[in-house]
Amino acid sequence: MYALRTDEAALDAVQDAMLKLSVSYADRPPAELPLLFQRILQNVIYDALRRQKVRNAWTTLLSSFTSGDDDADPLDTLTADSDAAHAGTPHAQFERARTMAAIEREIARLPNRQREAFLLRYWEEMDISETAAAMGCSEGSVKTHCSRATQTLAAALKAKGIVL
Repeated sequence: MYALRTDEAALDAVQDAMLKLSVSYADRPPAELPLLFQRILQNVIYDALRRQKVRNAWTTLLSSFTSGDDDADPLDTLTADSDAAHAGTPHAQFERARTMAAIEREIARLPNRQREAFLLRYWEEMDISETAAAMGCSEGSVKTHCSRATQTLAAALKAKGIVL
């Protein structure tokens, strides 16, 4: 069985599953609810783990540009204009700025819906239902847009020879 890393994440998953159960299956007989709840909870956990896996992949890829502050969001610490905290050799500063510009260009090239879903999910850290509500689409569409965006970004950066 898969496990979430913190008690808070586990409690959030249980709460999300209970909410989905009550909204979608309120009309079902009580005898069916335990099995339905188990299945919904499994899906919520899988979604959380998938989201965590993708977020960790992008955070790991971008971590080479961060200041080493564990609490900092990579987007908050990455800038095209390096400051004293990121000082290094002029070549390192140039490479960092060039890579950041390439990442920003590739994000800008994504189709609007993919870019919106990607930024809301992975940079704003919204969950699937929040992103779907903000975008006015289904949760399945959000998952599809995010998956396509990450695949497109990874392929584009690899094609440019950017290894993070």
